[in-house]
Amino acid sequence: MPMISTKTNVTISPEQELTLKSKLGEAISILSGKSERWLMLSFEDKCHLYFQGNNSNPIAYVEVKVFGRIDYSQSNKLTAKICEIFGDVLDIDASNVYIKYEEVEMWGWNGGNF
Repeated sequence: MPMISTKTNVTISPEQELTLKSKLGEAISILSGKSERWLMLSFEDKCHLYFQGNNSNPIAYVEVKVFGRIDYSQSNKLTAKICEIFGDVLDIDASNVYIKYEEVEMWGWNGGNF
């Protein structure tokens, strides 16, 4: 089960949130064996984020957690796609989108662990 969490200092409208949900749901398939069917998303807008001591520019911090291993070349493609999505939907420049990848060894769901 992949999990994509987003924190941004901009306001996300309900329409933008649905667009992000849809586009990230498609993008996760860049990673082998991953699909929107098991994807969990969270969005936190209006966060107090600073980059280079400044919070006046739109910024996004994105965490992508994946059960198992992440292929480097696939994660590179996903990074490009995520930056494109946040640029298109929230007008955040790619230079202000930071993405953390985490490989999760154990994931609990439905009363048990994978």
